[in-house]
Amino acid sequence: MKSLNLFLAVLLASVLSSPGPAQTRTDGSTGSVSARTESFKVWGKCDMCKTRIEKTAKEAGATSASWDGKTQLLTVTFDPSVTGRDAISKKLASVGHDTEKYKAPDDVYAKLPGCCHYERAKQ
Repeated sequence: MKSLNLFLAVLLASVLSSPGPAQTRTDGSTGSVSARTESFKVWGKCDMCKTRIEKTAKEAGATSASWDGKTQLLTVTFDPSVTGRDAISKKLASVGHDTEKYKAPDDVYAKLPGCCHYERAKQ
């Protein structure tokens, strides 16, 4: 019985003292994954805009995306070694949504459904 208790104590100590599995980054290296969360303005108007904006941000490499229609703020989490705020903003403009840095092409904006036509800044 003593040997069983000793064996269990050694086994428990070895499990608790061993390091956890290394995380593998998308670039193949190991180490801690450093996710970054940022918020920036993306213009839109309705729930269809919300769906399009969040989906597009994820397609551009964000691991999570949440757009608030009242504040017009998109909050994204991403791995900086995969994508960045600039790449996500460019992708959003390419589907018709102006961002703080990029304006959507007029022809792409015009093709959005009528309910998605937000008021654009004058230039």
